[in-house]
Amino acid sequence: MLEAPTPPAPRDPATTPAPPDLPVPPDLPAPSPPAGTEPTQPQLRSAAATFALLGSASRLHLAWLMAHERSDVGTLARRVGLSIPTTSQHLAKLRLAGIVSARRAGRHTYYTVEDPHVLAMIDQIFSHIAADGTLAPDPPAKG
Repeated sequence: MLEAPTPPAPRDPATTPAPPDLPVPPDLPAPSPPAGTEPTQPQLRSAAATFALLGSASRLHLAWLMAHERSDVGTLARRVGLSIPTTSQHLAKLRLAGIVSARRAGRHTYYTVEDPHVLAMIDQIFSHIAADGTLAPDPPAKG
């Protein structure tokens, strides 16, 4: 008695290259960057620490507020819904990391984000996420 041949296992497109006669999908990753442009280990550690620091929703909210207006700790605490001591601790961490700067005016200290790289990063992430928390659609392609 002859047995029917076993059909081949389905191809996993993520791990199995396409056969040579099939077109390559356009959504494959771009080629590797030229040698020498890859981030160094110190850059990677510093970037990871920055993202970890902004990984707190409260600190990210504070950074967003300070990217848009100069504020004192009391105003920031009220806007974010935290106590003044907790907000002060968050601000101290953000200042230590160089994300936030502070200026004293009389009895008040005002906090702001001035670094254009940080401002661009905050703008980019909130341009990428819709108000309901989903990913925002990409803008239409130009041209």
